[in-house]
Amino acid sequence: MAKAITEGDMATNFCLATEGGGMLSLKDFSGNPLVLYFYPKDDTSGCTKQAIEFSTSIAKFKKLGTAVLGVSKDSLVSHEKFKTKHKLKVSLGSDPEGKLIESYGAWVEKSMYGRRYMGIERSTFLIDGKGKIARIWRKVKVSGHVEEVLAALKAL
Repeated sequence: MAKAITEGDMATNFCLATEGGGMLSLKDFSGNPLVLYFYPKDDTSGCTKQAIEFSTSIAKFKKLGTAVLGVSKDSLVSHEKFKTKHKLKVSLGSDPEGKLIESYGAWVEKSMYGRRYMGIERSTFLIDGKGKIARIWRKVKVSGHVEEVLAALKAL
């Protein structure tokens, strides 16, 4: 298992297919901050609320020169439906094999009703314009999270 990424580390590079047929890599955001967040599943209650909250605040992020990219293992078709259904304004990347998710330490053992399984931990990484991890939030609670991220971004 790879060493867990920590604040101050260089962000792990990536190249992901995104909804709409594009490809995004870390270098596409060079010189500007990026909010990279990992979420368990398209169109589930917490993930939908989180994506809508980021989308509602997208103008604030853009004003600060920052892009927001959500990543899950869901397919591009699933991302398209999710984005259209909820009128999302954030980019969604597909990591079906979970390589990027694992490299950021977001693939973890979870437990529900006494059953243990592996899954995506809701987590957010604020990457500065030089590609360094400025802030990490793990086990994210959706309520108030976007405001926390914006506050950290303004403090960069």
